[in-house]
Amino acid sequence: MDSGVDIPSASDGNSRANTATPSLKRPRVVIIGAGFAGLAAAKGLAKAPCDITLIDRRNYHLFQPLLYQVATAALSPADIASPIRSILRRQKNARVIMGRVVDIDVDGRLVTLENGVAEPYDYLIVATGARHAYFNHDEWESVAPGLKKIDDATDIRRRILTAFELAEVERDEHARQALLTFVVVGGGPTGQGRVVCGAGSWGFVVGHQPGAHRHSSRRISSHRQSKPEGG
Repeated sequence: MDSGVDIPSASDGNSRANTATPSLKRPRVVIIGAGFAGLAAAKGLAKAPCDITLIDRRNYHLFQPLLYQVATAALSPADIASPIRSILRRQKNARVIMGRVVDIDVDGRLVTLENGVAEPYDYLIVATGARHAYFNHDEWESVAPGLKKIDDATDIRRRILTAFELAEVERDEHARQALLTFVVVGGGPTGQGRVVCGAGSWGFVVGHQPGAHRHSSRRISSHRQSKPEGG
């Protein structure tokens, strides 16, 4: 794998005299984020003559593509999370730090964590991923949680299962139907392909609910339809 990081070797001699790392010192590579990109970078440097420090706010790697199955109660959080240290246990040039980065000093080549610890680096890889956005409408978050973390998935699962439980004791038909109506905005893999149609997860949830409401739930998918070719 081409990591995209040029690691000087001890044999480079004077040709590397102007680099930040002395030729006789192992370069220090700091990677922020232990998602797919961060882990790929760390593994890609497994045989490189360098010392790697991998920093993440959590001590586990999350397999995000299956978060929707946690949100719909088909999987437990432990099924899609693996300890980072376990993943890199055979890689002797890597160490893992759990912490939140609060500052990057580019001139001083230091990464500062929330607890005040500063990690020096010669090469820095920032692989912190992305988060959901509400297009300047942050008030939407309370009623439309995103799906990027385990906490997001378990919150959505709690809302779904609670809605079925409340519907079980609701006597007003209109209120019951409101509780059993779920709206998915977005026609991407998570929205359309996974939550609505993916792998029977929704059927798994409904199948474990009281029989009177198994066939009463409604799912409404809202997404922008692409313009037909030639139209």
